[in-house]
Amino acid sequence: MAILVCGGAGYIGSHNVRALLDHGEEVVVLDNLWTGHRAAVPEAVKFYEGDVRDSALLDKVMASHPIEAVIHFCACSLVGESVAKPLLYFNNNVGGMQSLLEAMQRNGPAGRGLCPVDKIVFSSSAAVYGEPKHVPILEDDEKRPTNPYGESKRMMELMMHWVSRRHGIRYVSLRYFNVAGAFHDGSMGEDHRNETHLVPLILQVPLGRRDHVAIYGDDYPTKDGTCIRDYVYIEDLAAGHLLALKYLRDGGESQIFNLGSGDGYSVMEMVSAAREATGRDIPVEVAPRRAGDPARLVADSARARSVLGWQPKVTSMKDIIASAWRWHSSHPNGYPD
Repeated sequence: MAILVCGGAGYIGSHNVRALLDHGEEVVVLDNLWTGHRAAVPEAVKFYEGDVRDSALLDKVMASHPIEAVIHFCACSLVGESVAKPLLYFNNNVGGMQSLLEAMQRNGPAGRGLCPVDKIVFSSSAAVYGEPKHVPILEDDEKRPTNPYGESKRMMELMMHWVSRRHGIRYVSLRYFNVAGAFHDGSMGEDHRNETHLVPLILQVPLGRRDHVAIYGDDYPTKDGTCIRDYVYIEDLAAGHLLALKYLRDGGESQIFNLGSGDGYSVMEMVSAAREATGRDIPVEVAPRRAGDPARLVADSARARSVLGWQPKVTSMKDIIASAWRWHSSHPNGYPD
């Protein structure tokens, strides 16, 4: 039996491929390489370069391999870009989910695949909540996305809900908060050509790619005036996907889980942790607030801990950033492709 990882060449997807392989799973990867890297996927893994919206390709994959379950990471994921290009996000994200669910239905229990494809673990986002009314955020809290990216993730969750009720495809939706870090040995990490994530942006200073870190607002109602976010280590996140897969294999009903550390760290605390992890000076400059940035976003992950048995193992920001520094300092240009 095999696991189809859609988007398995991306930052989060590739770390999950590694975790699956380390647990003895057979893995098949589908990725269009818009933002992913072929070099992030081991050569031994069967790799299909293509788009999840390509129905014929999905049928080919499911007819060629005994796909038991899908882990779905494919999505455009830049908030600002989603505001500028909303139709791109709905076409790629929502359209991709529709194409995938249709293929799973065609190749499901009564379909033509080598085995029933009736389980999906979905990479969702805390962006579905929008600006929360209270923190920590619970899964059942109000969902009011403030951008097309978050809206597309919410729509994808709703699509799985209704398809599950009609066709019996069970799902787990994992709502991530801020993902950070790299594989512990420095062999894999984050490589975005258009970087927007805080940790790699901070590390671009000691790498000599920028002379300071911009902090957008220092007048928020927090302990040091900068925004607070919940960060989860990339390998702990991958462990959450393995547990979600086990949960579905054990007969678990469709469910949604937050994945976050449950702790909040300010932007200034992240910069301080990076200074410790790298041993370098990292200057900062304060810039105006960005519209729509909430002061504090922190997850309540009690459901994942109690139902899945998920427990983050690396919660020190210094340790998480140190793992990222091992990757970036040894791969200053990212992946070779």
